[in-house]
Amino acid sequence: MSTRKLRVRQSQTVVPFGVGAVFDVQGESFVAAGIADWPSPRDLERIYAPRLERKLKVTGLWAPLQAPVADYDVPDATGPTFIRFPAWLFCGSCRRMTHWRIQDEKFGHPPHCSFCSPRHKLTPMRFVQICEAGHLGDVDWWYWAHSELTPTERDKCPGPTALSFEAGGNATGLEALTVRCRHEECEAARRDLLDILGTQKMRCCGRNPWERFSERKDCRERIQIVQRTAGNVYYPVVHSALDIPTPSAPAAVDDEVTTQVREHPFFNALCQAPNTPGSDGLIAIIAEAAKTDPSLVRRLMEEETGQATDSGVSPMVEESDLSRGEWAAFASTRPERSIHFVTHEVGLGTSQEPPWTELEARISRVVVAERLREVRALQGFSRVSPESRMIPVDSSGGRRWLPAVEVFGEGIFLTLNEELLKQWEARPEVRARTAGMKVDVAKSFQQDRVEAFAGSRLLPRLPLLHTLGHLLVRQLSFESGYSAASLRERVYARASKDGGHQYGLLVYTASGDAEGTLGGLARQGEPDLLPELLLRLLEQAAWCSADPLCSEHDGQGYGSLNRAACHACALIPETSCEVGNILLDRVMVVGGSRVPGFFEPVVQAAREEAAHQVGAW
Repeated sequence: MSTRKLRVRQSQTVVPFGVGAVFDVQGESFVAAGIADWPSPRDLERIYAPRLERKLKVTGLWAPLQAPVADYDVPDATGPTFIRFPAWLFCGSCRRMTHWRIQDEKFGHPPHCSFCSPRHKLTPMRFVQICEAGHLGDVDWWYWAHSELTPTERDKCPGPTALSFEAGGNATGLEALTVRCRHEECEAARRDLLDILGTQKMRCCGRNPWERFSERKDCRERIQIVQRTAGNVYYPVVHSALDIPTPSAPAAVDDEVTTQVREHPFFNALCQAPNTPGSDGLIAIIAEAAKTDPSLVRRLMEEETGQATDSGVSPMVEESDLSRGEWAAFASTRPERSIHFVTHEVGLGTSQEPPWTELEARISRVVVAERLREVRALQGFSRVSPESRMIPVDSSGGRRWLPAVEVFGEGIFLTLNEELLKQWEARPEVRARTAGMKVDVAKSFQQDRVEAFAGSRLLPRLPLLHTLGHLLVRQLSFESGYSAASLRERVYARASKDGGHQYGLLVYTASGDAEGTLGGLARQGEPDLLPELLLRLLEQAAWCSADPLCSEHDGQGYGSLNRAACHACALIPETSCEVGNILLDRVMVVGGSRVPGFFEPVVQAAREEAAHQVGAW
């Protein structure tokens, strides 16, 4: 029998196939095991992200060494562990069910039915059980088959060794699927799957498939029977940080010496491996070539790699809110440059005609990020709902590091005119609409999640910038050639005690492969393309195919946390959104019957100019 390679890319080991996720491939199903079953860190790749490590209070971030991290033809010592799940399988020919054991696993050979000739490949059962405590397990199919019998009748069955999963008859849907016990003593023990999704009589298994039976807990949570690929089976808890340069004290040397150090052919190699045994030798070589002190080379290396200590941001603030440092880096008036962070400011142009003047008045700065590096770390996951109990990636508590990946790309950073933004936020209609969102947030039990995204105060600028970010992602997916799932947003709209509120957003590539470095996104941020793109974005946002229902909605989406936002106008893939497609309101961007939009004058000016041109024709 030929062997097969079933692969998971390195970037997929955090999302979507991180610890606890169910992975379907080529008719087989697996679940990613906790990091206690991963190789030791010496067999993994270290991911450097000091800011993220301090926030998560971990000793390090590690990723598999190889891109194909799951090889089932031979055991792979450099990748994470995947366990076959669900353990209950059935044969598509004879319909017999088999409970697969880990000791039956043969690498490179999928399970086959031992009753058929030729042997047919076994198929995993469609349904599994989950609970709010984060447990995942097989459905007790023997109990389900015998659940309509009396206890005396069930006691006659020898055990769950002769079940079959049958389909057919005159029924349709789940009613046509039946689990039957083949023992002669209980031939009548059968039940269809019509009511399985609503059952509450089974008990939770108290553990996840990769945990040992001795790790089982007495779980009293109500179970839910769901399809193994259902969306509520897995909600990853992912934290990310951009690799930004850390400002430090200016060097007491001229720019020529600093340039010589930065342009030395060994300087990039030093920055890529700053803590290796050979780094001191590289520092000495560079210092000798530039005729400067090694301390300057080390300080410039620390600045490039983000290891400098004088960040200009309070360490306590930096650890709890990584957006502060990122906002400072993008909002800096001088071009920022490090080995993984290269930006330059561009303008929107100097047109003196409407609607360009209105647009330029509301966009204060545009910064193109030619090079970005983002590190994503998986802290844990939950099941049933995002607010359920989080299960850490190492439930045993023996490991103090987290799995992570790094992705490279480019982006466009925009800031709004702060003075006009404050005037817009002060309007009573805007404040009332934001207050309604706050009430819905409290009712939805999403307070912690929203505070992690918006800070302690929900300002009107947050739904404005968040919706603008979604609209920009959708428009860029048409203009730049990137798919919407390959783009991500970072919204900077947090309040500050000193009054220095944030008022910008970043849209950047999120792909873990070469698609994130093609240059097409940065090109869209140039002055000859971006104004037209923004104008088309606003004109399209002013109309939705679901209007007037969409624009006049007082609450839609998860927990009624959206206003004028639906799949036809503002929603994007959830992996591209910071907070899962909530707190969106298109009316705040382009205006509506009850609320003035921040960019409403731009849309009105564009319509008037179009009408004028039509009249001239």
